[in-house]
Amino acid sequence: MMQVLSLLLSAFLWFYSPDPGLNTEKSIDPIVSAISSGSSSELVRFFDSSISMNVNGQQGEYSKSQAEIILRDFFKKNPSLGFALIFQNENPGSLSTYIGEYSTNQGLFKVFIKVSQNGSGFRVYSLDFVKS
Repeated sequence: MMQVLSLLLSAFLWFYSPDPGLNTEKSIDPIVSAISSGSSSELVRFFDSSISMNVNGQQGEYSKSQAEIILRDFFKKNPSLGFALIFQNENPGSLSTYIGEYSTNQGLFKVFIKVSQNGSGFRVYSLDFVKS
């Protein structure tokens, strides 16, 4: 019952955020959903103004718009068959790390997500997709 209420509250906060540009998420679920659906535009909503990324060997420090282009290309070449978190180290109000597995027809990718958390929600500052 508490999980249902928590999910409803998260959905309410996401849909009725007072400022559409403000990320007030208290859960990484929307990030997981964006990766699972292969939505680069949804995923970059949770990025810092710049992000450290390694996408299948293409690594560097990118702006949000550059990151979106790289991720759009990656998701187009590697359509999602699913994504699941396999490890999480959450430190509320600080830095957290997540590891997931992104499945495609081309194989499995380990996904390393590093986020900062503050009063405005989650911000991804590092994201790696590494072929397993």
